[in-house]
Amino acid sequence: MNHVPRHRRHSSRLGAAWNSAYLLLTITAMSWAGNIIVGRAAREFVPPMALSFWRWLVALLLLLPFAWPHIKKDWPVLRRRWPVLLMFGSLGAGTFSALLYYGLQYTTALNVSVLNAAQAAMIVVMGMLIFRDSASRSQIVGVVLSLVGVLAIVSKGDPAVLLALRLNIGDALILLAGLLWAVYAVFLRKRPDVHPLSFFAAILVVGLMVVAPLYLHELSRGRRIVQAPESWLCLAFVAVFPSLLAQMFFNRGVELIGSARAGQFLNISPALGALFAILLLGERFGLYHVVGMILIGAGILLGERRPPLQRAHQQAHRQDDS
Repeated sequence: MNHVPRHRRHSSRLGAAWNSAYLLLTITAMSWAGNIIVGRAAREFVPPMALSFWRWLVALLLLLPFAWPHIKKDWPVLRRRWPVLLMFGSLGAGTFSALLYYGLQYTTALNVSVLNAAQAAMIVVMGMLIFRDSASRSQIVGVVLSLVGVLAIVSKGDPAVLLALRLNIGDALILLAGLLWAVYAVFLRKRPDVHPLSFFAAILVVGLMVVAPLYLHELSRGRRIVQAPESWLCLAFVAVFPSLLAQMFFNRGVELIGSARAGQFLNISPALGALFAILLLGERFGLYHVVGMILIGAGILLGERRPPLQRAHQQAHRQDDS
């Protein structure tokens, strides 16, 4: 009987996980659901630009030992494609996180969950406007179903909750952040042909360059991180999960299944946030949770239905990547 060495089995499992868009995007959604909660909770002891700056710096320091060999190999391409990398880093790291955390100073996690429900639709629309992407009827219906499911969960099944929402400057910043992220997501198809770790390290460097002046301005106004365990826990969480893992996994998910379908997974963040609240905070499980999760799941499944030509093109793209 042939036995596969343990290190080969381990490598095979990691390879299978890296090629599973649904696993990677689910982890991404979980991380981003936590990012909204932590970003809102941290506003009392970690200023927004400090949170944005340190999340990217710590993520970069954690990434560099693994990325450095690939950066040296890919340096000629990275140097040649610096305008594209500047765009990716400015949108996907620097500006997005700055707007998100600053917006969370002035709005609630509930408002952000509602506004983020439009994210998948933004990605589909941006793809159509920028690259003339075609959206099938099932994809459009899927986006709408997922949107209704998200709203059912965040409103707890009560339309009056949504009607009572009052939008403010924080909400406008969150919407702008979502719009920039949608542009970033659809442009990922134009990313340089380099190793994923090289690409990710490059956009983190650009993100830090964008956030650093804002952080220095914040410091000049006397806003400092409160020296407390809660501050360090929040920084550690946002650096490892929504920054390092989620960003890398989302990029890979888009590479595997495209921006529109990957964007659909953003809609499970509110559902996961509700599940966390039930399991960790003892909140009640209601019928609206069931209805919302069913609608979100149905929307994602509908979004998966692609025309045969598009499906064949996706399979060919995967073969080229492998």
